[in-house]
Amino acid sequence: MSDEQQVPGDAEGTGAESGSVHRAGFVALVGRPNVGKSTLTNALVGEKVAITSTKPQTTRRAIRGIVTREDSQIILVDTPGVHRPRTLLGERLNDLVRETLGEVDVVGFCLPADQNIGPGDRFIAEDLVEMRTGRRGPRVVAIVTKIDLVGRDVLAEHLMNVDQLMDFDEIVPISAVKGEQIDVLMDVVTRQLPEGPQLYPDDQLTEETRDDRISELIREAALEGVRDELPHSIAVVVEEVVEVDPDGDAFTPVEPGTGRLVVRATLFVERDSQKGIIIGRGGSRLKEVGSRARSEINALLGRKVHLDLRVKVAKEWQRDPKQLGRLGF
Repeated sequence: MSDEQQVPGDAEGTGAESGSVHRAGFVALVGRPNVGKSTLTNALVGEKVAITSTKPQTTRRAIRGIVTREDSQIILVDTPGVHRPRTLLGERLNDLVRETLGEVDVVGFCLPADQNIGPGDRFIAEDLVEMRTGRRGPRVVAIVTKIDLVGRDVLAEHLMNVDQLMDFDEIVPISAVKGEQIDVLMDVVTRQLPEGPQLYPDDQLTEETRDDRISELIREAALEGVRDELPHSIAVVVEEVVEVDPDGDAFTPVEPGTGRLVVRATLFVERDSQKGIIIGRGGSRLKEVGSRARSEINALLGRKVHLDLRVKVAKEWQRDPKQLGRLGF
């Protein structure tokens, strides 16, 4: 069950004032895993539309965030981190990134200031250079993230190294956590976008459905504190979001706004041992996951919910095409 979504182009009476130049387009944020793409997406949108985690490869979908300004509309695509795939899921995530890059106007190539440029960065740069050879490829802006973690000398050296990586249209150092240079980055990106009308209504911040956002918040909560090999094995499916009679049968739906809102979701892992880790002794860890996720879901929906979580094993789902399809990949 998902919320009704607005269709691009349905916005009425929006955009810049008559006679002024308005720009609109799609901007993909790319980079190695865990370089700050999701944090930057949230900072630009001004609301949490992408989950964040210290665990690499947290993002699994090309999540769109929408930034509407008087002179422009920036549709952000927060892609999964490009990496050397070890599973079918990894291959599909890399394919998703490449497919996305072929459809956007601007690429924001994220390169963290606290990490040296490595083989993964060069791999992405080579792909971008190839895309821009022989045809009109996207504009590419280098976004040097996490500048709050390094000193000026380190940053200056890193910016020079970034400049040597490829022929960027512009280079912008930022800190999404501190909010440094975020406005500058939006101005730079706007200059690279094509002229065009607004594509989404003023108040729309993402294309993600309600259920997609809920499942991601549950997965984010489940990622906290787990061992390195487990995060990639966790998938979440929202089974239903339903209003029930608070005083009667907990499974009898009632009219919207008149009952208790219940979210029922399933966490899938690949092995029985992982199921035990997620549940914890006496269900203690699953309760923590539920508590953390519930507070985020309450904020998202603007009301208190009852969160009913189940954990199931879908053996080796990352390598199984049928199970990947059932889980939405």
